[in-house]
Formats: sequence, C-alpha cells, structure tokens
Amino acid sequence: MSKKRREIPVFDHPIIETHCHLDYLKDRPLSDTLDQSQRVNIEKVITIAVSPDNLAAVRELAGSADWVFGTQGIHPHEAETYTDEVEAEIRQHATDDKIVAVGEIGLDYFYDNADRSVQREVFRRQLQIACDSDRPVVIHSRDADDDTIAILKEFEHSLERRGVIHSFTSGPGLAQYAIDQGWCLGFNGITTFNKAENVRDIVRMTPIEQILLETDAPFLTPVPYRGRENAPFYLPFVAEKIADVKELPMDQVLSQTYQNSLRTFFPHQ
Repeated sequence: MSKKRREIPVFDHPIIETHCHLDYLKDRPLSDTLDQSQRVNIEKVITIAVSPDNLAAVRELAGSADWVFGTQGIHPHEAETYTDEVEAEIRQHATDDKIVAVGEIGLDYFYDNADRSVQREVFRRQLQIACDSDRPVVIHSRDADDDTIAILKEFEHSLERRGVIHSFTSGPGLAQYAIDQGWCLGFNGITTFNKAENVRDIVRMTPIEQILLETDAPFLTPVPYRGRENAPFYLPFVAEKIADVKELPMDQVLSQTYQNSLRTFFPHQ
C-alpha cells in the first residue's frame, strides 16, 4: 500500500526561490509550475544560467513574468566552453533589469568535467565581471574548498556585493570563511535527506541572517517528494527543515530568509 505524501505547506509569509533552472523542467508546462509556485506563496523566482547555450534562454525566461528573474554565467562543468565572446555576452547583459547576479560560477573537482586550471581562470574572470558590474555572484563549489577560498580571498576588497555559495555541501572551513566574509549560504532539499547530517551541521553553524532558501530544481527534490522532478513549489519543505534544524519559529525563518534574499539580489526593494 502506497504511503500518501503530505501536501505542500502554505505559509502566510512569501518566499523567494533563489536558485532553480526553469529551462530544465520537463514534467509539466512552465505556466503550471509558476502557477503552482504562486499558490504556495513563492513571490519571486531566480532562474540560473549555466552554459553559453542557455544564457539567452534564461534572459527570455526572466522576461516571461514580472516576478521571474535570472542570472548570467558559466558553470564550472562548462568552463572549457568559455570564450571572449561568451564573456562579452555575460558582460553585456549582467546589468539588465531582470538579471540579478553573475552565476552559476565556481569550481567542481568532484566531476572534473573541465580542466581544473581552466575552471580557476574562468572563475576569476567571472568574479571580475561581477566586480565591474556591481552584481552579486552565485557560486558552485564541490570538493574544491581550498581553491574556492583562495580565489575568493583575491576578490575580498573588490567584490562588494558578495552573494551566495549555493547548494552548500562543503566543509566547515569554507562555511566559516564565507560567513566571516559576509556571504550567504544556500540550502535546498539536501537538508531533508536522511544521510545529509553534514549539511545540517552547516545549517546549525550558519547565522539565520546568512541563509538563503533554494530548490536547485529540477534536482534535489526534498522529502517527501524525492523521486519526482523538483520545482520551486517544493520550497516550503526546505523552509520547514531549516526551522527544525535551527530550532527557530517558522515565522522567523521565513521573514529573515526573505530579507536575506532581498538584501542579496534585490537591494533596492
């Protein structure tokens, strides 16, 4: 007999989805995903660029609704596709009205889909774009804590807006460095996984003032919907888990993470 899954909770306070990939969603029409997200009080959605092939797609999605926003950047998996022409496109659009950050950029030594030295060069070049365009950054770091810290140290005095290390699964060393330097850490459905106590430990050490909520949809669907394609409308489950792990009232978590999202990506609101 199948176990009935709990319905998605709906909270009074709005939530901002700070990291998803709308152009990767396949299970339902985008309009249905956005409608269902609004029904659970998702107020804004940021869809994230990762490759030269989807920079324009993200910009188009960001223009599809007044509450959908985007980023421009090249993921470390795609670092070897980074060219001067790609950089020029990112620079050109980094300050568009609906583009709120440079990302997803960083280092991934787990998959090593691109040469590590190339990843580091491309990471630095895109951090410089963020500095020049006064945009925050969305960072991906996996099995690359030491190099991520080393490169971010190079930009401590020039990258004024900081940003977020998203889908945080790294160790306490990178977490503490980021916290001390005024970065936010992004947490998603991984926090609900049974074997993710290491991530929950980082949630515990991160001040609530520096936590952002995200799904990384279509990946990392939270419990109790693991096995289904993820979507922004599952974000309330992440908020619940953060409140549980931090032992904080739900209202405080929702209010503070909302303010954190505004501070990071929408400072004029």
